[in-house]
Amino acid sequence: MPEDNQKTILVVDDEETNIDILLEALGEDYDVSVAMDGEGALENVEEEQPDLILLDVMMPGMDGYEVCQKLKADSNTSQIPIIFISGKDSVEEKNKGLESGAVDYITKPFNASQVLDTVKKHI
Repeated sequence: MPEDNQKTILVVDDEETNIDILLEALGEDYDVSVAMDGEGALENVEEEQPDLILLDVMMPGMDGYEVCQKLKADSNTSQIPIIFISGKDSVEEKNKGLESGAVDYITKPFNASQVLDTVKKHI
């Protein structure tokens, strides 16, 4: 059960393996919720705003860039830090992620300590 002052993180990824790794890495220190696609992420944020979002880029339907842009365009959610986690590792993709409003960009494959350090830096 999360502590009252525990920060919340929303993990958005369509790959269960990535979700499992992130839950294991973050679950002790944060209250982690999960969405499997962009629509689910937007619904989740509407119900309970997280302190930070870890967002995959490549997902079925709405991609991570579109989710990020929608959240940043809404005054109720524009201040939530978003960190992309993606297999796309080109400079162009990273720049696109940062230009769409993300505070950071982690490339896959990632390691748990890297994710934890990046989350701590932004939360």
